Amino acid sequence: MGHKVRPTSMRLGLTEDWRSHWFANKKQFGEYLVEDHKIRSYIKKQYYYAGVSKSEIRRTRGKVQVMICCARPGLIIGRKGVEVERLKSGLEELTGGSVDVAIEEVKAPQLDAQLVAEDVAQQIERRTAFRRALRRAAEMTMTAGAVGVKVQASGRLGGSEMARSEKVRIGSSPLSTFRADIDYGFTEAKTKYGLIGIKVWVNRGLRAPGTRINQTEETGHAPNA
Repeated sequence: MGHKVRPTSMRLGLTEDWRSHWFANKKQFGEYLVEDHKIRSYIKKQYYYAGVSKSEIRRTRGKVQVMICCARPGLIIGRKGVEVERLKSGLEELTGGSVDVAIEEVKAPQLDAQLVAEDVAQQIERRTAFRRALRRAAEMTMTAGAVGVKVQASGRLGGSEMARSEKVRIGSSPLSTFRADIDYGFTEAKTKYGLIGIKVWVNRGLRAPGTRINQTEETGHAPNA
């Protein structure tokens, strides 16, 4: 029986930071959790083409702050900021409160596991041979400077009758080494044969002992005390 754990969850407080920064009592916790999910789903659905890697949410005194990390920030900002204002209005309507939106560019999208997974999914949806898509994604990630990468596709690959998994691995991906900066991404490709699940693990190297990732390092904003 396998022990499958999301590598980012194992590294919270070590090399990974939380995606939501807020405190709530038992009565509010469930409400905030559902609202965070709605915010992320709305952003992903409306701006999937902008290459959204993740959305970080902060709550301070009734105000919601959303930091969107994406590969193509200009598509979300729009001409003269029109598009980001439309996004802000949509989120305020969704949450029923005040929302601040900030955009952060992902400097190296080839090293972002979520963006690599979505690129593979788009290739499969365009009927590219899945083995070629997996191999190409892995090689591009290694060329960008990764120490190791693993790309896996599961489902009715190539229209086969029985679902199966195919995996491409290059370099090392020590998932049990907590100092290893492992990024993980998952998405689904919608094909006429059904959904194809895409998983990507990217090893961006070891961090020095005693160092941890923080909000300032990722986004340039200091975390709440």
